[in-house]
Amino acid sequence: MPPRPGRRAALLSFLPLPALAQDIDTDPVLRAAAATADLRSLIVARQGEVLFSRAFRGPGLDAPVNIKSASKTVVAMLAGIAIARGVLDGLDQPVAPLLAGRIPPEADPRLREVTVGHLLAMRAGLESTSGRNYGAWVASRDWLRFALSRPMVDEPGGAMIYSTGSTHVLGAALARASRRSLRDLAQDWLFGPLGHAVPDWTRDPQGLHFGGNEMALSPRALLAFGECCRNGGVHHGRQLIPAAFLRTAWVPQGRSSFSGQAYGMGWWIAEARGQPVVFAWGYGGQMVYLLPGPGLTVVMTSNPDVPRVPGQVFTRHALLVEGILPALGAS
Repeated sequence: MPPRPGRRAALLSFLPLPALAQDIDTDPVLRAAAATADLRSLIVARQGEVLFSRAFRGPGLDAPVNIKSASKTVVAMLAGIAIARGVLDGLDQPVAPLLAGRIPPEADPRLREVTVGHLLAMRAGLESTSGRNYGAWVASRDWLRFALSRPMVDEPGGAMIYSTGSTHVLGAALARASRRSLRDLAQDWLFGPLGHAVPDWTRDPQGLHFGGNEMALSPRALLAFGECCRNGGVHHGRQLIPAAFLRTAWVPQGRSSFSGQAYGMGWWIAEARGQPVVFAWGYGGQMVYLLPGPGLTVVMTSNPDVPRVPGQVFTRHALLVEGILPALGAS
C-alpha cells in the first residue's frame, strides 16, 4: 500500500552544500548553540571528520544521556540487523506468533495481521499509546498487553499513527526471537562494535527494556551511530547494519498527523532539492541529522526534563539550517 499524502509540507528544507571551505568560522554557530534553550551538546562531522563539538551545560560528550524517542531509531536498526542475521524472517513477518502467550484475549483479531514492517513504520493500526494515552500506558501493570489491547483505529498498513507502544512491541518481539535482552542486542550488535557502552535503562514491570524511550547514549556514541548509518551501515570496513535495510528505512512510509513530517522506518525524512535528509528525533531536542549527499552528521542533545516548549524542535532545525549549514558554506 503506498504512503498516504500528508496534510502539510515537510518541516525541513535544505539547500545543497558546496565544497567545504578550508577555514570555518565556528564562533557564530557555537554562540547560537549556546543561546539555544536547553541545548546541552552539539557535534558536527563531515565525511567522518569532527568539525566542531561542544558541551554547553549538563553532562559532557562522553556521558550517556536519555535520548528519549531517538531510541526508536536505534531499535529500528536492531530490527534490520536481526533480519540480516536470520533472527527475524523479514519485514512481512507477522508479530503475533513471536508474542505467543502475551496477547490479551480482548485484542482485535486484526492484530494477527500486524507485521514487523508495520511496527517499524508506525502503521500497525493500533490506537496510540503516546500523547494523551502515554501516562495510562506507563502506569499500567503490563505495558506490552496494554499496547496490544488498544483498539484498532485503522487497518494494519494504513496511516501512520505515532506510538511509542509500537516500538515497545517491536522490542519485545526482538527480545523473544533472539532470546536476549534489548540492551544486550544494542551492545553486542551495534554499539560494542562502534566502541561505546550502552548502560541499562528503564524496563517495564515484566522486565522488558523500554522499546521506544529512555535509552541512554553519549553524544559521541550517537555520532558513531549516525556516521555508521550515513556510511551505509559500515564501520571501519565492517557491515553492521544492512545497507539495503537502511535504504528501505529512508523511504517515506507515511506522515505525522501532528507535524506533517514524513516518516520512514525509525527515521524522519526531509528533502534537499530531491536529496534525502534523515534524522532521529527525541523529546526535548535529542537529534541525529544525516545529510548523506554532503556527508554531514550532526548530533544535538538537550535537557529532557524541562517542561515541553511548543515548537522546541524548530529551534534545533533552525540551528542546523540557519547556523550550521551557512557556516559550512551553504548559500
